Amino acid sequence: MVLVAGTGGWYAAGGGRSTVGPAPAGGPEEVVAPLARSMQLPWPREGQASVAVEGIGSLGTRGEQKPVPIASVTKVMTAYVILKDHPMRADAPGATVVADRRAADESYSSVETTAPVLAGREYTQRRLLELMMVPSGNNVARLLARWDAGDEKAFVAKMNRAAAGLGMRATTYTGVSGMEASTRSTAADQLRLARAAMKDPAFRQVVATASVTAPGAGATFRNTNKLLGRDGVIGLKTGSSTPAGGNLVWATTQEVAGVSRLVLGVVLHQRAGTTPAEGSAAAHEASHALITAIRADLPAAVNRA
Repeated sequence: MVLVAGTGGWYAAGGGRSTVGPAPAGGPEEVVAPLARSMQLPWPREGQASVAVEGIGSLGTRGEQKPVPIASVTKVMTAYVILKDHPMRADAPGATVVADRRAADESYSSVETTAPVLAGREYTQRRLLELMMVPSGNNVARLLARWDAGDEKAFVAKMNRAAAGLGMRATTYTGVSGMEASTRSTAADQLRLARAAMKDPAFRQVVATASVTAPGAGATFRNTNKLLGRDGVIGLKTGSSTPAGGNLVWATTQEVAGVSRLVLGVVLHQRAGTTPAEGSAAAHEASHALITAIRADLPAAVNRA
């Protein structure tokens, strides 16, 4: 059985400065790469966005960088902290985690995206990270937080300490899954996190996973990132809700002067106040437009610079 997961968030009832990368010692901002000025990128007309190319620099940030709800994009930090506390080698299963009754009881919900787990069953750390990131299982995010820190409150404190350490000055985490609209961040801050997270080979493998099967449940879930596998896209995470709108952190690659470059982007707050499905579609559309334009023009822009 193939179950198509939700939009990477929970279901409700009903031209700025360049600020990307870890904050340098002299301040929070990073100067845009010179070549970016010759690129005419199709920035989204609403919300906020930020893009950078590893080894080249920022391609710019657009939209007022005020903290907004980010829905299930929150889980990028959840995975980042888990992997910092419990490192995994590439292709390794990682530690063993026993699912508790709460995670099992929360497996089937009508108000949030979940992934089925069975109480008392052993799961590998990798499989739980996949169930959290691929179909965006909120219950799995909370399970991993309890496993790591004893309770969710203590884990959230770790998330905020990690954010501070990365220079994410406009970010506040209040939960581990993104259910809480009070978890807020900016495109520039989430780009800082994406750059740090993608340095971990295990994280890169997890977010590039096209589908995952829930052991014992007979269900396979496709990745909520509909851009995955197209235009060089190798990740990263979706998130949508009525207050957050549609959000997408993405990673793609492009060869430039014989070198494969990692391109990272964040699009936040698309069609906020509408349905999660409408917001998600808008975030995917805006991200796809940026990705295709960057991949088409980046090699030539490098030559022009």
